[in-house]
Amino acid sequence: MKIAIFGTKRYDKEFLSAANHDRHELTFYEPNLTGKTTLLAKGFDAVCAFVNDDLGRQTIEGLHAHGVRCIALRCAGFNNVDLAACAEKGIKVVRVPKYSPYAVAEHAAALVLALNRKTHRAYNRVRESNFSIEGLLGFDLHGKTAALLGTGVIGAVAARIFRGFGMRVVAFDPYPNKECEELGVEFRPLESIVPEADILSLHCPLTPENFHIVDNAMIAQMKRGVMLINTSRGGLIDTKAVIEGLKSGHLGSVGLDVYEEEEDLFFEDLSGTIITDDTFSRLLTFPNVIVTAHQAFFTREALERISSVTIGNLTAFEEEQPLENEVQA
Repeated sequence: MKIAIFGTKRYDKEFLSAANHDRHELTFYEPNLTGKTTLLAKGFDAVCAFVNDDLGRQTIEGLHAHGVRCIALRCAGFNNVDLAACAEKGIKVVRVPKYSPYAVAEHAAALVLALNRKTHRAYNRVRESNFSIEGLLGFDLHGKTAALLGTGVIGAVAARIFRGFGMRVVAFDPYPNKECEELGVEFRPLESIVPEADILSLHCPLTPENFHIVDNAMIAQMKRGVMLINTSRGGLIDTKAVIEGLKSGHLGSVGLDVYEEEEDLFFEDLSGTIITDDTFSRLLTFPNVIVTAHQAFFTREALERISSVTIGNLTAFEEEQPLENEVQA
């Protein structure tokens, strides 16, 4: 089967090619998939897309016109896909629901530790022969409260990590995770856990219902000095509200691996470019903010899993087998 893979980097080609074992004909494209780049998919049976590809109606209609019958997402999230348009055009959509929950949860913990102990600032000081520790005061995680929004596979791993630090863990999830309950996680309503959190960590998918769930109103409910962590989807956070919370001192620190307008920024080397996103640029001015470029998933184990499941999904489609990882409207 002929597959066009969009938005590819060196590591995508390496891991997908290794998982493919010459089973399918893979063509790698650097540009992202958008309504304007669908012509590149002409003559292909399927396309492979990632989180920053635009799979809105215009793109779906273009793919359908060029004969594409399947979209394979090499990620878990599918909020960038117009599933209704796919259903109308008869295009199947498959994804990778699980790859390495450890990778993402461990990255969330890394952000917590770096922000708390100001590791990023200490690193820069020492490189300049400044060995002062003034301004680097942190706090013991032990005995503090971590609040989790979402306790799926990633949230459950995060819960185990925070419990390992000796923290009290509270959580909100419409579908409480029994594994977390056995760990001693307390499930309560959202408005109940937010004011108690010393650390608030997001581990939920982005849906229309929780878009900008972290807004001015929620921040006002938080404990002054709270640490906010987001390794899920950028749209969960109203960035302008977060900036106001940082300016007022209500938010003590913020760690982000995702940003709601990241498609024009992340996964590219823009070191020689002037960033025109003023909101993002303002965010980077705060010394108590760490932003990483959507790398939480980026471990060897995760890439191997993503690639093998993606190729498996495409093979199942070609052989007309049940699509275990299909996403439907």
